[in-house]
Amino acid sequence: MIKLTLYNDADVIVNADLIELVERTPDTLVTLTTGKKVMVKESVEDVVKKAIAYHRLIAGKRRLFGSRSKIDIMTPTEEPETWT
Repeated sequence: MIKLTLYNDADVIVNADLIELVERTPDTLVTLTTGKKVMVKESVEDVVKKAIAYHRLIAGKRRLFGSRSKIDIMTPTEEPETWT
């Protein structure tokens, strides 16, 4: 989720995964995959930077807390489990 500012100075939280298109018309218009459009005060570059930062944060957490198989976390002295 990223925080953007509407033209009435209200903050809005947008799901960055739903951003389909960001246009300069000359204002910044964010189009979501749902078809909803949001005009915000941030520049196109700022919206893109926020979305990239969000995705990097999420990707980093996946690396830290993602699912791992037993073989991935074995110590070198352990043998893999065999199926009979």
